Amino acid sequence: MKQRNHPRLEIKNLSVDASDGVGFFQGVISDVSRFGVCLTDLPKKLNVKAKIMTVVVSGQGKNLKMSVRPRWSNIDGNGRSVGAEILNPPWGWTEFIMQYEPKLQDDVWATGSL
Repeated sequence: MKQRNHPRLEIKNLSVDASDGVGFFQGVISDVSRFGVCLTDLPKKLNVKAKIMTVVVSGQGKNLKMSVRPRWSNIDGNGRSVGAEILNPPWGWTEFIMQYEPKLQDDVWATGSL
């Protein structure tokens, strides 16, 4: 999508525990970026009208707790998918994502030298 400032990355084996402030639900992460996540396999009863949700992303030896703002939602089959903006991503999340982002030749941060 042209609206995206950061590329979406498909990362396998990430699970998510999501809270809408009322309930607590389990799902899967289908893709990520520095400032966004796509949550899938969530139950339909998740309240996507919640202004802010709390999620814990687990996988690859990490558990990262974040606040997210739902931006869109689709019902697909027996569950729900939600695209969410990460509010104030923790440094651990940024580090995690950076290891999967494509390296650019002119990226001074990727080379480790200035």
